[in-house]
Amino acid sequence: MLKRAFEDLRPYLWPIVVLLIISLTAVPITLIFPLPIKLLVDSVLGSQPLPGYLTVFVGSQLSKSLTLWLAIIILMGTAVLTYLQNLVNVWYTNKVGNRMTLDVRARLFRQMQRLSIAYHDTMGAADSAYRTLNDAPMLRSFGIDSMIPLATSILTIGAMILVMVYFDWQLALVALLVSPVMFLLTFVFRPRIRAGWRKFRASESAAMAVAQESLGASRLVKSYGQEERKNEQLVSHYNASLSAQLKVQVDSAVYSLLVGIVTAAGLAAVFYIGIGHVQAGVLTLGSLLVVNYYVTQLYGPLRNVGQSILDIQMSLTGVERYRAVLDEKPDVPESPNALPLARAKGKITFQKVSFEYTKGHPVLNDVSFELPSANCLGVVGPTGSGKTTLSTLLLRLFDPTDGVIALDDIDLKDYKLADLRNQYAVVHQETVLFSTTVAENIRFARPNATMDEVIGAATAAKAHDFITSLPNGYDTLVGERGMKLSGGERQRISLARAFLKNAPILILDEPTSSLDVHTEAAILETIQELMKGKTTLMIAHRPSTLRNCNMILVLEEGRVARMTTEVDLVISGMQTPNLQI
Repeated sequence: MLKRAFEDLRPYLWPIVVLLIISLTAVPITLIFPLPIKLLVDSVLGSQPLPGYLTVFVGSQLSKSLTLWLAIIILMGTAVLTYLQNLVNVWYTNKVGNRMTLDVRARLFRQMQRLSIAYHDTMGAADSAYRTLNDAPMLRSFGIDSMIPLATSILTIGAMILVMVYFDWQLALVALLVSPVMFLLTFVFRPRIRAGWRKFRASESAAMAVAQESLGASRLVKSYGQEERKNEQLVSHYNASLSAQLKVQVDSAVYSLLVGIVTAAGLAAVFYIGIGHVQAGVLTLGSLLVVNYYVTQLYGPLRNVGQSILDIQMSLTGVERYRAVLDEKPDVPESPNALPLARAKGKITFQKVSFEYTKGHPVLNDVSFELPSANCLGVVGPTGSGKTTLSTLLLRLFDPTDGVIALDDIDLKDYKLADLRNQYAVVHQETVLFSTTVAENIRFARPNATMDEVIGAATAAKAHDFITSLPNGYDTLVGERGMKLSGGERQRISLARAFLKNAPILILDEPTSSLDVHTEAAILETIQELMKGKTTLMIAHRPSTLRNCNMILVLEEGRVARMTTEVDLVISGMQTPNLQI
């Protein structure tokens, strides 16, 4: 997973290098910061000469008053530089980090749209949303919020060790004796914290799924009085996530406690030995205070190294989850040499097509038929006979298990996927509208359509009159899934989309089954106008919807029971249950 994470960071190599350089500018500022203390104690209050490395810049001798001012200037300069460095660091960190998060979210969303319907049916929309919103930022957390501080801390430790060795190598050695214990603690706690974060994210995702499903089906939940049961499910998942989070936080606190004890012991040892060195004249008091500052600052980066390693576990959990989505292979991959398709003639051919959603459970068996261009084929049959699956395969949401589906005598797999789907206009039984305006819902079929074209499509679908009677006309918000509109109104907007797209192939999947007889008659009149000059696949249960078809395909248990042009006979059979068709 580390390798995968570094692969994802590769496009941001140079920004990360720049960010690392900005972060490393804090190291010399940190090293200079205690120098005024030494000057004040040794050269202002005491009588020690200036350190040799300062005489290069200010000369060998300064009066006590000038030394005091030098100390004040260094103190003020390091403070200003610290805040400037922090300002630049915060600005560039967020600039790079936000870009990384946006890119990962875009990659995830693009991949999720390429994955099959079966994947989304299995994983659920809430899980995909959670990964996009909460797991995608973990690349930033790994590459910037964890790895940069880790690298900076390691280099800071190295610089401080060199400075401490310059003052007193024995104290430096004593201070470093605690580091093996700290790293041992880090690697003991690392797998525990990784497992805890993994459980936390899975529980949070499950809780989001319960909330989304319950609110999306609020009418059903209220109708059956199941609000409290759904609430209990939500609380149960959140309890699991909170328990996992609490365990991680307790483990982190225990880790911090143990690290604090170890560092306190190291600091005490440095004090004990340092006092002896001052009494022996090996160190000045000012040098001891500087060494003490460096030891304190040394343990900070050491703790940061350990904490960064633990933080990386949280980040890798998120990387692991979003990479699992990116690694999914689309069920309908596009051929490398796919053919472009501007506008199809509309001839559709099924040749010995079989299909199964689950292995061993076939939905279609050896289905063969031909639908000539500009003809209408009605598809009838009992529930579960595979009618809707025909349209699903034609749209290439899935590929057949066996056989070939051809458009204009070319296998669907040989076309560019976007070009292929642009040949269809689809009207479903359950109309899906988005939480936006009426105009934008119609324009969904062709986003660059002008307002005149939108009004023209609505007029053709006989929707213009009711749209103009809405509070804000075409700018009226339809509510979530279009629930502010009636079923017939939603269906007319769906038909307006189809008119606007003006695709050569029309798929009508039981477009009137949920409507009353009066509304159905009006919709069928609109559909008849929409079908003119188009190859149409009409999936229907009601005989009335088949009257405009010139061919009928009867499916039974996934097989072709009959293919006929005797439309009236089939309709009579549907109206008279005992008549064999």
